This record gives sequence, C-alpha cells and structure tokens, in this order.
Amino acid sequence: MKLRQTHPIEVAAAKADFSRSTGYRIAHDPRLPSQKAQPRERRRPDPLEAIFDAEVVPLLKEAPGLRPVAIFEEMLRRYPELSPGIRRTLERRIRSWRALHGAEQDVIFRQVHEPGRLGLSDFTDMSSLGVTIGGQPVAHLLYHFRLPWSGFEHGHVILGGESFVALAEGLQNALWSAGGAPHQHRTDSLSAAFRSLDADAAADLTRRYDALCAHYRMTPTRNNRGVAHENGAIESAHGHLRAAIRDALLMRGGAEFASLADYRAFVDEIVGRRNAAHGKRIAAERAYLQALPSNRTTDFEEVIVTVSSTGGFTLRKVFYTVPSRLIGHRLRVRLFDDRLDIFVGGTHLLTLPRGRAQASGKHDQVVSYHHVIHSLRRKPMALLNLVYRDKLFPRAAYRRAFEALMAQLPEKMACKVTVELLALAHDRGCERELGVEIETVLAAGLLPDPVALRRRFGPDPSDLPTVSVAQVGLESYDALVAPTAWMGETA
Repeated sequence: MKLRQTHPIEVAAAKADFSRSTGYRIAHDPRLPSQKAQPRERRRPDPLEAIFDAEVVPLLKEAPGLRPVAIFEEMLRRYPELSPGIRRTLERRIRSWRALHGAEQDVIFRQVHEPGRLGLSDFTDMSSLGVTIGGQPVAHLLYHFRLPWSGFEHGHVILGGESFVALAEGLQNALWSAGGAPHQHRTDSLSAAFRSLDADAAADLTRRYDALCAHYRMTPTRNNRGVAHENGAIESAHGHLRAAIRDALLMRGGAEFASLADYRAFVDEIVGRRNAAHGKRIAAERAYLQALPSNRTTDFEEVIVTVSSTGGFTLRKVFYTVPSRLIGHRLRVRLFDDRLDIFVGGTHLLTLPRGRAQASGKHDQVVSYHHVIHSLRRKPMALLNLVYRDKLFPRAAYRRAFEALMAQLPEKMACKVTVELLALAHDRGCERELGVEIETVLAAGLLPDPVALRRRFGPDPSDLPTVSVAQVGLESYDALVAPTAWMGETA
C-alpha cells in the first residue's frame, strides 16, 4: 500500500512480491482474511436447548458442587432419547455457565517467607514405596519438617500413626539437626491425630504440644482442618521428597532392608543430599533461628502398668513379656514411637521394641523367649497351645523345627525337644548359629538332636572347672618396701 502511492498497481505488487491479481484484490478491499470471515453458524440443532435452562441450570444453582458427570447421568435417566455423545458438550456448557454465574471460589494467597520465622511439620504416607524389613512389608509414615525460606528439611520414619510421640520426637530431632528453632511452628497433625479422642484426652495432648513449643520458645499455629493448601509450603515438598526416595530405591535395586536403622539411615542420606543443595541459604537462615535450650524435653508418653501372672503386661492392645521376677510389680513405661523404656521407680530395667495392634483391631504380642524359658522348661507342654507361640520363636528356623518335630514325633516329645532348643540358645548365647545349624539339619531331612547340638555348641557351664584364686597377703609387700626405705636412709 505504501508503494501504491507512487507506482501503478502492477509495479507496486511486483515490488512487494505479490502477484498482479493479489495487488488488485488488496487495492479494492484492504481487510485481512481473518477480518472478512463470516461468523460460523450452527450446523445442527442444539441438543441441550430444551433442557439446559429448564433442567440443568436449576440443579447448578441448588447444588453448586454437583459434578458435570452426575448431571449428565441424571439427564440421560430423565430423557433416554438423548445421545451419550452430548457429554462433552454438556461439560463445556456447564463450565461456561459457572464462569459467568457460578459461586466465588477460594483464592490462594502466596506468602512471603522471612528467614527464621516459620517451621512446618506434617506426616506423609510412605507405604506405597513397598519397603520391606527382614522380608516383611512395613506400613509407615514419614514425619517431614521444613524451613520454607531456606528449604531445610528433616525426615523421620514413623512406624505408628500421627501421634504426639511421633511429632515430639521428629520435631526435636529436626530442630537439633537445624541448629536452632524458628519463631513459629505450624502443623495440621494435631487435628488429624486427636480427632478420635474424647475432649479431655484431646485437651491434655494439646497442652503437651503447647508445652513442647514453649520449651523451644516457638509459637504454635495450625491450619484449618481439611485445608491442605494452608500448609502448602510443606505439602508440595512431600511429593518431591517421596519421588526422591522412590528414585533412590530404584537405583539401589530393591526396597529390602536388614533393619529399621538401615532404612532410617538411607532416608537420612537422601534428605542430607537435598539439604546440601541449599547449603548457603540454610547457613544464612541459621543466624535468624532461636538458640536451642540446654536439653530436649519429653518426647514420650508415660504409662503405669502392672505385670500379671502371665509374665507380662498389655498396653495399647499389645502384650509384652518381661522377666518373671517383675510379676506383681507396677512398672513405669515410657512409650516412644519405636520402643518402650521400662522403669521400676527411677531405675531403668530394659528396652522393648514397640508393637502395634493388627489392622483388624486384634491384639498382638511382643515376646522374648529369654523371659519365659525357665518356666517353659518345667512345663514344656504349655508350648503346644500357647497364645503367643508363633511370636516366641526368635527365628524362622525354630518354628520350622517345631513343625517338623510335631509331624514326626508325639506332641509331648516334640514340645520337649523344641523347648530344649530354645533353652540351648538362651544358655549358650548361640541363637543365630544354632538357627543356621537347625536349618542345615532340616534341609538334610533329619530332626534336630538336642544332645548332639549341646556338644556342638560348647560344654555345659556346669561342667566347667572351678578355679580358686588365693588372695595374696599384704605382708609380702614388706620385703619390697624395706630395701627402698633402707636405700633412702643411706642416701
């Protein structure tokens, strides 16, 4: 058009690399092709014309949260002659109507995080990773702590549910790992963990949580129940951490671990590598964190139990055995996420692994044959129908030996031999080695012989010779002291 001002149409078109006909067309109508396009008209009747305003809109107004697929199924039920192919048309029409007439939605407000101000805690389910310990699948959670400004993270494997014990232990580990405490601590775990408790119990646990935060001079806050995006600075990090652990398991070549400690060390290594990527920001935020107190505070629940005549006590639907000398005593039990510390008064007696009731609600047992073997020796037939018999065997080899003995010997003899095997493992401290030997004997198609095994694993302690040591008299030292004194006088 600029060249057309000084040249004929043919020359201007040639200079602009247009054909002659295109030059004449532009000269007569300079509009773009998109400006000349006519609006597209409907090519077929609207299948929703008779029902959308009359049927669909009232449903949308009465129930704003109704899904389009539910409305579609309801319209097909009311009008069977409608084609199933209208589903996408109906969904687009509903979406357009809601954009114009729908209710207001919640707006998520992005926050500016200040260094040292906020720390967040939450739990995430890790059971989908398929982790096994000793061949047994482990249903577990991961306690996750994060400082949103620097990206510092801490993860702690939790075997139970979202409890105060798990929160207290994980939070304190995180704070001591970070080297300081933020000014505020936010969590949603309390509303999730304590909703099944009565009012008094929930209030007690809330007081304990407030006391925990007060010990570290943190202001406790929590988001509204069911509103996950209020904890978004850690909710989004859950997915990244789970993905990192999943990738590491795939590169490791398996999700089997020998012990819980090995799995926790594996998770700690992954979290440590993620923190190393934010090392400079973490170091900068440490200057804004509050100083830690001189010691940790309570991260356990304390319960008083009484040892019954069965040689143990029941706590949270789990039966625990203890040494029989404690029968009738009241014990103070400190309940941690993965263990129980047992006290008589202020004296620590022993530590037991923590058990948990089965998913069906059925009771479970945590049993040590060391606690009951002396009584079982006197009453070996008690093994036959013992409630916790399967939990009594320390290794699978002992259980298989009992099954083989029961299949080939009378019940009384089978129980007696099995108890003798357990007693041998207890007396000689050869539980693992004896288990390997029993596996070898069973693989050969034989039955374990307690007499031969006793000879195999050393002499009986009662057969060892008694060594008498004569005490040296103090007067024998006079012979050494006298010359020294005499030499000193001569000098």
